[in-house]
Order: sequence, then C-alpha cells, then structure tokens
Amino acid sequence: MNIRRKTISMVIVAVLGALLIIMTATPIGYIPIGPLAVTINMIPVAIGAVILGPAGGAALGLVFGITAFANAASVLGAPSLVGTALFSVNPFLTFIVCVIPRILEGFLAGWISRLFNRTGMPKMLNYGITGFATAAMNTVFFMGTLIACFTPTLRANGWWKEGQNIFAFVAWFVGVNAIWELVLSTVITAVIGFALYKAGLVSNSGRKAQTEADK
Repeated sequence: MNIRRKTISMVIVAVLGALLIIMTATPIGYIPIGPLAVTINMIPVAIGAVILGPAGGAALGLVFGITAFANAASVLGAPSLVGTALFSVNPFLTFIVCVIPRILEGFLAGWISRLFNRTGMPKMLNYGITGFATAAMNTVFFMGTLIACFTPTLRANGWWKEGQNIFAFVAWFVGVNAIWELVLSTVITAVIGFALYKAGLVSNSGRKAQTEADK
C-alpha cells in the first residue's frame, strides 16, 4: 500500500509539475500587468500541498521556482520586465529570489492544510484558506527576498523612488496583481482540492478528524 501511495504521489507531482511548465511557457501562467505579471502558478503548488502535504508542496514549489527562473532568463515563456532586469544584473541572486520563496511557500502551505485537517475544518474551507495563504506567501516571500537582494536595482530602475517607504513601494509594485492572485488561488484551490478529495486523491492525513461539515 505504501508503494502504491508513493507511486500515486510521484504521478501527481509529475502531472502538476508538467502543468507548471506549460503554464509558464504559455500566456496562462503569466499575464503582464505593470512591471510584474499576474501569475497563477502558485495554484498547482497549493493543490499539491493539500493533496500531498508539506513534502509535495515543497517539491512543486521547487518546480515553480525553477520555471520562474527560466522565465526570467528568457528561456521559457515571455519574461516580465522585472525578471529580465534582475537576471541581467545578477543571475545567481535572481535564482535565489525565484526559487527559495516558492519552496518555502509550498512547504508551509502543506503544513497549513495538514493542521486544518486535524481540526476537522470543512475541507473546502481548508483548501480555500490554503490557496489564499499560498498566494499571500508568494507575494510576501518574493517581495521580501527581492528587496533583500536587489534594493539598488529597484532604485536604479526607478521602481522604488527616493523617499518612498517600503510599504508604499510594495503596495505600488504588486498593485492589483496580488489581489487577483489571492482571489484566483483561493477559489480554484478550494474547488479543485475538494473535487480531488471527493475522488479519494487527497492524503488520508486528518481524515479521522473529519466532521459532518465535510460532506
């Protein structure tokens, strides 16, 4: 049974990982708006987190990060203005900005969903919150790492204006992008996650704490 479960888990990671590559290579994954692009690539990470837990979420976060780096390097899909600028300044730091936040968000999303499972929270609500948290972490972790690694570049390109405080800069930089990402990730993760749960594809972790509200 454990071998069968591991095989299913590997297949799920492979399918969602392939989806991430397709989404990055096409306009589905990145929609340019302003200096950044609206991305829904955190959604497969959130779905993987609710299906497979922290390990699956981290694995798909890694795939998300690598595809984001490939996008910034103009290897996969249409890169954003910011991604291209960062890669031209320092490819190594661009890799850090693209990859590390995504691994962390996937890992933590898996724990968030697992902890809510243990409370007996209705599954659709669990998965919606997990999707929301994944999108929020994607924005916060990415922006935090970006500021830590590329403040001079942000100022040199006029994105972070002189005298502008950090909160005003982040609010302007992510703009409506973050709002769209939060809404889409919440709704899509809730719906698809619940459908997969009903199909028996979600990990059994937390099933014993299930309540009537899950039905």
